Amino acid sequence: MKVLVTGHQGYLGSVMVPVLQDAGCDVVGLDNGYFRDCVLGQPPVDPPTLAVDLRDVTVEQLQGFDAVVHLAALSNDPLGALAPDITYDINHHASVRLARLAKEAGVSRFLYASTCSVYGAAGDGLVNEDAPLHPLTPYAISKVRVEDDLVALADSSFTPVFLRNATAFGFSPRLRADIVLNNLVGHAVLTGLVRVLSDGTPWRPLVHARDIARAFAVCLTAPTEVINCRAYNVGSDMNNLTVAQIAAAVVDVVPGSELLITGETGADPRSYRVDFARARAELGYEATWSVADGAAELYGEYTANGLTAHDFANRFVRLSRLEQLRGCGELDETMRRVSAAV
Repeated sequence: MKVLVTGHQGYLGSVMVPVLQDAGCDVVGLDNGYFRDCVLGQPPVDPPTLAVDLRDVTVEQLQGFDAVVHLAALSNDPLGALAPDITYDINHHASVRLARLAKEAGVSRFLYASTCSVYGAAGDGLVNEDAPLHPLTPYAISKVRVEDDLVALADSSFTPVFLRNATAFGFSPRLRADIVLNNLVGHAVLTGLVRVLSDGTPWRPLVHARDIARAFAVCLTAPTEVINCRAYNVGSDMNNLTVAQIAAAVVDVVPGSELLITGETGADPRSYRVDFARARAELGYEATWSVADGAAELYGEYTANGLTAHDFANRFVRLSRLEQLRGCGELDETMRRVSAAV
């Protein structure tokens, strides 16, 4: 199976590609290189790459693929709040355009990386894929809009699938430090302090990057009649935790670290617990990495690869990285590459 992975030089894509290759897929990547050099440790070996902005993909570039795994997005809530129009342009309009072109090119399966944050302020009750959607940020709103628009494209020859990933964690050679577990472990390693700015009560469902990749691999080969236009929550019941519980797991792993819940930002309205039963029942899939195991992995990789405070706060934070690229003139006001070389 020939598979195009968009955003393959990002945090998830750098984990996804080898998992799909190990499953026997012939993988090609598509990326504009925002985070290509944001590497901690050994650089990953990229597959053949289409160096192109998602907004500029052509139907000719999509011909010959059996499936598209669509990860590419501006994937950060603060960035979405700072530049909502660009977020909608890339995350919504360019994603739907990509799907239309893929269908025109004869691609039969389109796996879309959605998010559990579409459930928004769902409270303490478990939410499944049929629950009302209450997205609270431009990032989450864009994901809901794409899901809606892809449903209209589905037919007997084009199968969209919506994988609503829980909040990712775990090591990737192209690290992200601005997601909750990765961030808390980094602070514990660098400062000895696990600082929680909220009151610690919001619920978060978490899932390891490798478990996300496994879910996509399963959906590449699952029967069309099962997955067509189907949404799947990707994660594990054991990783429905409060922010305070996540922080406590970090303290248990990082020697000498201390927990401080300041509460200075109050209660975060983004709170939701997620039901993952559909993926178990229909796909035979379940995430296996616990938060504790992920924290231990991150601690080992951070210390072994010499994580620095500067890189942790700048190179591996999405908003900081993009502001840096804009500041040095590599990106224009629409987040497009100014230079020809990506």
